[in-house]
Amino acid sequence: MGGRTPCLLPALFLLLIPGSSAISGPRAVRGVEQASLTVRCRYDPGYESYVKWWCRGADWDSCRLAVKTTGSEKEVKKGRVSIRDNWKDRSFTVTMEKLRLNDSDTYWCGIERAGPDLGNRVEVTIDPAAESISTSASSNANMFTAPVAPEGHPPLLGSIHFLLLVFLKVPLLLGLLGAILWVNRPLRSSGGKPQENQQPPCSSTLSREKDPQREEKGIFSGNVGGQQ
Repeated sequence: MGGRTPCLLPALFLLLIPGSSAISGPRAVRGVEQASLTVRCRYDPGYESYVKWWCRGADWDSCRLAVKTTGSEKEVKKGRVSIRDNWKDRSFTVTMEKLRLNDSDTYWCGIERAGPDLGNRVEVTIDPAAESISTSASSNANMFTAPVAPEGHPPLLGSIHFLLLVFLKVPLLLGLLGAILWVNRPLRSSGGKPQENQQPPCSSTLSREKDPQREEKGIFSGNVGGQQ
């Protein structure tokens, strides 16, 4: 009897600690943000009608129960987590939906029984979605990109129309305006007033041409006076 006692101690120790050979499952699984993740745990024959559960937390004694079966094959759902037992396959599956980054943690799939429960430790890691990664990358790239003008309002310095307006149209319009003002400027006399009532130089000649009789009379009268 004394020789058998040391051999029984390891077997009793395995029954007292979680993760015994009566239940098995993946050591680690990965999921993607906003997607779903399924974990399957298997158990030995004889545990078909036992309650199966899924809890969160690295500490076996204080892990938080997420969901558990009713001792049947009926699916049970609680929040974003569901569990279903399959007696024929001797396995139960846990599904986590709409994954979040903070769902990454240590979980346990276990079997409730009299005495210590049976459990298998599972490390769950949630990776960012591809859209989140691309958005983050584009945001970082925009930090080193020059500001973009709002749609419908292109930068003036980069506009061909603006360059033509400054270097071609404006000087042309100014030159044309100056020519118009030069042509329409008012004529001014030496005194600085417009020459409105001044008679053209040719007016004296015209007056003389229109009154030849007056000249002839003057000449005739001059001859008579000389004769006297």
